[in-house]
Amino acid sequence: MKMRSLLKGAGLVAASAALIVALTLVGIWSFIFYNTDSGRDWSAPVGEISQALTWDGSGYVFTGEDLLDGDRWAMLLDESGQVVWSLRRPADVPETYTIMDVASFTRWYLSDYPVQCRVRDDGLLVVGSPKGSVWKHDMAMDMDTLLQVPIWFAALFLLALGCVLGLAYRVLRRWFRQEQQVRDAARSGGINGVSHDIRTPLAVVLGTAAQLEADPTLPPERRKQAAVICRQSQAIRDLVNDLNLTMRLDCAMQVLRKETLQPAAFLRQTAADFLNSGMAEGYPMEMDLPEAPLPDIEADTFLLRRAVDNLLTNCVRHNDPGCPIRMGARAEGAFLVLWVESGGAASAPDPEEQARRQLGPDGGAAHGTGLKLVSQIAAAHGGEARFYGGEAFRCELWLPAVGGS
Repeated sequence: MKMRSLLKGAGLVAASAALIVALTLVGIWSFIFYNTDSGRDWSAPVGEISQALTWDGSGYVFTGEDLLDGDRWAMLLDESGQVVWSLRRPADVPETYTIMDVASFTRWYLSDYPVQCRVRDDGLLVVGSPKGSVWKHDMAMDMDTLLQVPIWFAALFLLALGCVLGLAYRVLRRWFRQEQQVRDAARSGGINGVSHDIRTPLAVVLGTAAQLEADPTLPPERRKQAAVICRQSQAIRDLVNDLNLTMRLDCAMQVLRKETLQPAAFLRQTAADFLNSGMAEGYPMEMDLPEAPLPDIEADTFLLRRAVDNLLTNCVRHNDPGCPIRMGARAEGAFLVLWVESGGAASAPDPEEQARRQLGPDGGAAHGTGLKLVSQIAAAHGGEARFYGGEAFRCELWLPAVGGS
């Protein structure tokens, strides 16, 4: 659903950008076509009008009256400025002109008539249009400025396009965020409801199983069965807690309460608590810490301990008794690496199968909440979790060290 919404939003943004580009190109092309010889450029017929005006030896013959559509008119001035031929010349247009008059109306207007001029061998052809039909303006521009015009237009176009895309991005991001919040709220409500419903009967099962396990009147076989029920009930309880936590991390709803931690002390305390819980019974634990002091880290003690506990529990569940569990830390540049390792050729007769159970098919965390939660906790602290398979399962938590750069 999320991917479908992203594709839909990306398609909408791409369609908007394509529409803007298409409309701009069509508008520019239409403007050029409308104002060229193929359209209605008022200056286009002047050359044809000049060709239609010829001298037959006794007078001028004009065969292009259809070119002077509407109220347009024409006249021919000789070198002295005298009108020697005219067609539909208005009454308020003079018959004689000085050099000053010619210089003026070729640039501007002739008696408020917009005119066009064409130099011929026998004089100056003047074609006029009705008053108020054409706007004329004398314009001069430096060549450097003229060459900058396309750049300015392109920059303005890209700026407008960027603004539209930026607005579309903000709207889509807000839309996606709202949809995500609705989905997160629905998922959170569903998981919290199921977790609440499970806790009460699970507490009853766990309490009853603990009582049966401690009852000396029961046969040993029944007490072992009660112990199995107790352990599996605890596993379900841990699974529910991990599910709630991974949901909060996934939705960025978990507040990190960071404090400065000394890695060596943290690992020793975590290992001691794990040993005291009875989970590591039958699994020798080894600690590998360098002699040089390790850099401190800023971390949420509860979450980081949960990640390491999940790794230790994972080692116990996927290895036979007698398999050593190793944990330690080292400095790597700006990072502190906490690692947990278990398994080996002696304790894992089929290491490939062990890796498939503990790692996903792509070498990352499996789909279960345990290792996924480890990855989420590392990411929440600005680091990452790296998983390795083979003869021994190994996970490294790369966390930013205090003062690291």
